[in-house]
Amino acid sequence: MVKEEKEIANRPDNTAFTQQRLPAWQPMLSAGIVIPGFVLIGLAFIGIGVALFVTSRSITVLEIDYTGIEKDSPCYKCSDSDAKNCVCNLVFSIDSLFEGPVFFYYGLSNYFQNYRKYAASRDDEQLSGDLDAFTAPSDSCSPYNYNSNDKPIVPCGAIANSMFNDTFVLYRVVNGAKQLVPLDGKGIAWWTDYNVKFRNPSVTPLKNAFNNTVKPIFWPKPAYQLDTSDPANNGFINQDFLVWMRRAALPDFRKLYRRITDGDYAKGLPAGNYSLTIAYNYPVVSFDGRKKVVFSNVSWMGGKNEFLGIAYLVVGSLCVLMSMVMLIVYAKFKFPEED
Repeated sequence: MVKEEKEIANRPDNTAFTQQRLPAWQPMLSAGIVIPGFVLIGLAFIGIGVALFVTSRSITVLEIDYTGIEKDSPCYKCSDSDAKNCVCNLVFSIDSLFEGPVFFYYGLSNYFQNYRKYAASRDDEQLSGDLDAFTAPSDSCSPYNYNSNDKPIVPCGAIANSMFNDTFVLYRVVNGAKQLVPLDGKGIAWWTDYNVKFRNPSVTPLKNAFNNTVKPIFWPKPAYQLDTSDPANNGFINQDFLVWMRRAALPDFRKLYRRITDGDYAKGLPAGNYSLTIAYNYPVVSFDGRKKVVFSNVSWMGGKNEFLGIAYLVVGSLCVLMSMVMLIVYAKFKFPEED
């Protein structure tokens, strides 16, 4: 008796919602709906795939390896680990107008930025401008949180410590004379990184915030001197630093270094000879890595990526093929009641 009363007390209300008597709709998939649906989806995917593939093929990309392992490479002398402050020059030519805007990237190969311990080796509180984290870096930065004299490293961690530090200067060679090609380094980082994720301490001048701290071991200068020409491009909101701190997912990647959009080069790089002066500082030979520079323009779909167009074409073709197979099967084995 008591059990029955408990069951009645726990019983849901007798409403359409609690008793699941609400009206419902369920599609009745028939051959007349599925087969044309597959055809339409396939044709749509093929159309998008053709547009993506053709657009990607129209994008111009120029890649130049400057690792310097080969003896005939102009940077061969700089690949030696004992070489200090080494500078090399890459000479290349462009046959026709390299339509702009032109984006200048540096590329690294066999470099695993997605390694778990490497990815975790940073202090987000420190990078957000928290002065308490300057004096006491997070243990996640170990062994790059303190130097040999137990002074805190700012910014700490393996990611910041391994920041790419090769520098490039591009010249156009006209009648034997070099003309400097302006490289624009503003706005190359993600807006969210610059305005949300990373912050400098609210200390003026910025240098004072780094008192009693030391720079990362492999950095040539502290964070507040990353850009001596623009005080607003220093510290944790330095554009090159922000680009490097956004880790790559794959071991072969490229990161935006500069844009070529100013002056006579707003429409692109004219045909002719060019010279790229490289301050070769970043070692990659020890882990069998390679370095390259990449010049590329973009389209409405972004950079060059033929895989996306091919993927759409393959999926669209499979949908059309499946619709034909289903039509044959339906025509041969359709049920009597559907005659």
